[in-house]
Amino acid sequence: MEDNIMNFVVFGVISWSTIFLLTRRVFPKLSFDFCNRVVSTIHAILAVILASLTVQDWRCPVCPLASKSSPKQMQTLALTLSYMIYDLVCCLFDKRVKLDNSIHHLVSIVGIGAVLTYKKCGSETVAALWITEISSPFLHLRELLKELGYKDNDLNFAADILFAVIFTFARMGGGPYLTYVTLAANNPFLIKAMALGLQLVSAFWFYKIAAMVKYKLTKRTSKKVA
Repeated sequence: MEDNIMNFVVFGVISWSTIFLLTRRVFPKLSFDFCNRVVSTIHAILAVILASLTVQDWRCPVCPLASKSSPKQMQTLALTLSYMIYDLVCCLFDKRVKLDNSIHHLVSIVGIGAVLTYKKCGSETVAALWITEISSPFLHLRELLKELGYKDNDLNFAADILFAVIFTFARMGGGPYLTYVTLAANNPFLIKAMALGLQLVSAFWFYKIAAMVKYKLTKRTSKKVA
């Protein structure tokens, strides 16, 4: 990994940590998780914007395949790598450590680190970043609304449905296609393993989200009948 990219990652970890501490200062009465989700939302929005700006041809967003990463792609991935490192450490300080979330972070850190080291597969990895982060703002919005007192109401339900729909189209629609082209292209084994690992994690989360939506719909239907 080049020194300038390494410095960018270190600076990014410090920056995300600073934003978290400032958020804690601004919202002292809100939880650790709330403040971390604010940081996560900022990253998700920024990651989607930057990933979109790196696309060379919107007729084929993942092209060119198995090619040398552009400077913009390297910077975008370095930003996300710094966030993943920050968030993994931050989650360890939280009382609720989730195994699937930790595995997702580790797979992402190893995969993005490999892409930055090989300086290859930038198009595929940035596309994966776009797919994985496009639904994240709505994921965090659900939990932020709950802590602000908007639980089990229409606003929270709308956030649930928006998250589920966007996640499904992105992860279970675009995800399998991206995994296929990444595996079929002449990419390093570690990159292929990351692509497959992320898709498997996405499939597991899709199962949990489908169960959540079913529960929410059943609950609302029962209330209307009552």
